[in-house]
Amino acid sequence: MLILFFKAAILVPITMLPIINPFGNAPVFASLLGNVSRDVEKKLARQVALNCFFLLLGAMFIGSHVLMFFGISIPIVRISGGLLVAFTAWRLLNDNGQDAIRTQVATAPMEAWSDEEFKVRSFYPISFPLTVGPGAIAASITLGASTPARLLDQVISLGSAAVGAAMTAFVIWLCYNSANKMVKMLGRLGTMVMLRLSAFILLCIGVEIFWTGVVGLLVEAGVAIQ
Repeated sequence: MLILFFKAAILVPITMLPIINPFGNAPVFASLLGNVSRDVEKKLARQVALNCFFLLLGAMFIGSHVLMFFGISIPIVRISGGLLVAFTAWRLLNDNGQDAIRTQVATAPMEAWSDEEFKVRSFYPISFPLTVGPGAIAASITLGASTPARLLDQVISLGSAAVGAAMTAFVIWLCYNSANKMVKMLGRLGTMVMLRLSAFILLCIGVEIFWTGVVGLLVEAGVAIQ
């Protein structure tokens, strides 16, 4: 039972991290910060990781129930999420430095934010949709869609999901906490290459999520997939 618990816990970061891609997003995060103090950078990285932890947990625990209430199927979520991820990646690929996300964050100096404003701005747009976007939410809902019938199995499933989400958030914190160091190490050219490469990978992930949703709809419609 303990082995199954840790297998289920490890499944979450293995599934989520390639979609979230915190290493690839770290240069974007650093560019959003600008020239801020190290304390502000650490505080924001910690808050973003905490936001992402609760976003993933919420999607895994209640996401499927919300979809069921509105009559939305998982394939529809995948198609919608895949399109949005692909569109976001396309914008990043063609971004010339005037990205709307950067504008949202740069409207006021971070040192002047109140604690409440800090939490709000750390959530949008950095936590969502930059870090945990629609693709990650769709994947989280899929992971939490099959709830075991037995009470003990439910407790184990919820516990492993929480541990997996915590591990994912920890990796996000590690990458974002060292974002400026990473940018300095890569240099201007290396950062630009990393941004474009990350955007292309994100585009591929968006297309993959979209196609998985299309295949799911075709299967639900009874169409045989070769």
